[in-house]
Amino acid sequence: MTATYIGFFGFTLFVILYTTWKLRKDQFTTANGYFLAGRTLTGTVIAGSMILTNISTEHLIGMNGSSYQNGIIVIAWEVTSAIALVIAALFFIPRFIRMGLTTIPEYLEKRFDSTTRSVVAFLLMLSFVVTLLPIVLYTGAINIESVFSFSEMFDISRSTALVYTVLVIGVIGSLYAIFGGLKAVAYSDTLNGVGLMAGGILIPLFALYQIGDGSIFGGMQTVYDFAPEKFDIIGAADSNLPFSTLFTGLMINQVYFWGMNQAIIQRAFGAKNLAEAQKGLIYTGVLKLFVPIIIVLPGLIAYYYFQDEFQATPDLIYPLLVKKVLPTYLFGFFAAVILGAVLSTFNSVLNSASTIFCLDIYKKLINPTVSDRKLVRFGKLSSLVLAVLAIAVAPMVAYAPDGLYLLLQELNGIFFIPISSVIIAGIFFKRINAKGAKAGLLFGFSFYILTTFILKLDIHFVHLWGIEFVLNFLIMFLVSKVTFKGNYVQELYPNPSEPWKYVNVAGSILVALTVGIYIWLS
Repeated sequence: MTATYIGFFGFTLFVILYTTWKLRKDQFTTANGYFLAGRTLTGTVIAGSMILTNISTEHLIGMNGSSYQNGIIVIAWEVTSAIALVIAALFFIPRFIRMGLTTIPEYLEKRFDSTTRSVVAFLLMLSFVVTLLPIVLYTGAINIESVFSFSEMFDISRSTALVYTVLVIGVIGSLYAIFGGLKAVAYSDTLNGVGLMAGGILIPLFALYQIGDGSIFGGMQTVYDFAPEKFDIIGAADSNLPFSTLFTGLMINQVYFWGMNQAIIQRAFGAKNLAEAQKGLIYTGVLKLFVPIIIVLPGLIAYYYFQDEFQATPDLIYPLLVKKVLPTYLFGFFAAVILGAVLSTFNSVLNSASTIFCLDIYKKLINPTVSDRKLVRFGKLSSLVLAVLAIAVAPMVAYAPDGLYLLLQELNGIFFIPISSVIIAGIFFKRINAKGAKAGLLFGFSFYILTTFILKLDIHFVHLWGIEFVLNFLIMFLVSKVTFKGNYVQELYPNPSEPWKYVNVAGSILVALTVGIYIWLS
C-alpha cells in the first residue's frame, strides 16, 4: 500500500508543482488573462487540454462499460470526432477567431441579438451543472474508491465513501479553476494528458500480455476468437448505437461538441493566432484516433474475463479490470492519472461555465461597466458556487441502466442540438433572423424532452437528434420568413489572422484515416 500512496501523491504533486512553476510570472487580474490565458496558447497545449477536457472517467468507466455491453460499435463516438475537428478547423474556428470571440454566446449576439445570447448562456451553464460535471465527479469517485477502498479503510458504506470522494475531488478541481484560470487548467491538462495516455494504455497491454501468455498480439487474437461478434463495427439495426446514426444525429452532435462547445473551443479562443488554433484542433483529431485503445479496447477485453456477469452493471467493469490486471505497485500512479483526468475535465468545464456567467450574464445583463479586476473576482466566486451545485448533484447520478456514458449523451441532447442548429443557421444562412433563432431554440428544447423523456418514443435518441435538427431548421426558416423585414446581418471580421498553411492537407489525411479505420474494422 505504501507504493500506492507514493505513486499517487508523487505524480499528483508533480503536476501541481509543474503548473505552479509555469505560471509563476503570470498575472490573473485581467479578464483576458484569466478567462483566455492571455491568448498565448500554442497548438500542442491546446490539443493536450482539449483531449483531457474531453476524456475523463465518464469515458474510462462509461465507454468501456458500453463496449463491454455492446461491442466495438461504440467506437463511433470517438473516431468520428476526427472528422468533426477537421470541420471545426476549416469552417468554424476561422470565423470565431477573426471575430475576436471570448464565448460562443457572444457570437449569437453579434449574429442575432442579446436575448438569444442570454438564453443560450443560461442553457449552457445548466447543461454543465446538471449533466457533465456531476457524472465526471461520480465516475471519478468510483475509480478512486476502487483503488483505495476507502469504504473498507474507514468502515463505512460504499455509497458514503463515494460521496466523500466526490467532495474531495470537487474541492481540489475547484482550486485549479478558481485560482489559476484557463492557463493553469491548460498546462495541468497537458501534463495529465501524458499520464492518462501512458496509464490508460498500460491496462489493455497488461491484460493482453497475460491472456496471450507473454504475447500481446496472441492475447488480442484470443480475445477476438472468444467473441468475434463484439468486434462487428457495423452492428445490428437494434444495437446500442446503430451504424445508421452516423448519417442522422451523431455527426451533428460531434460537430457541435468540437466546434461550438464552450468547454472545448475556449482553448482555441485562447490561442496565439488562428494557425495555432487550427493546429490544436488537428492534433486533437490525431489523438482521438488512438483514444479507443484506452476507452473501448479494455471493455472488449473485460468481456473475455467476465462474460455476461456484469451486463446489468457495466460501469463496474473498468475498475474490476484494473484490479485484475494492473500490478499493485502501479496502483498509485494509475489512481493519480485517474484523478488528473477527472480534475482536467472538471476544472475545464468549471472555468468555461464561469466564463459564460461572467461575460454573457453578469457583465451583459447585471453590470456592464464592471472592471476587469472585479470581473475576475466574480469569476472565482461563480466557479465556487457552480462547483458546490455540481458536487450536490453528483451522488444522484448512481448507476444508469445503459451505462453512464449513454446517460450523459442522452442528457446532452437536450442542449446540444438546439444550440448547434442555431449557430449553424447563423453562420451559413443569412435569411434566418433573431426571432427564427429563438423559435428554433424553444422548439428543439421542448421537442427533445417531450419525445425522449415524456412520450419515450421507440426511436434511438441519436436518430431523434437528426430529426430534431431538421425540424429546428424548418421552424427557423418559417418564422424568419414570416417576420423578415429586409435587413440582413453583415458578418464582420475585425481581427484578420492567417490560417495554418497545412490545414487542408492535414485535414484531408485525418478524414481519410477515419474512413480507413471503418473500412479496416468492417
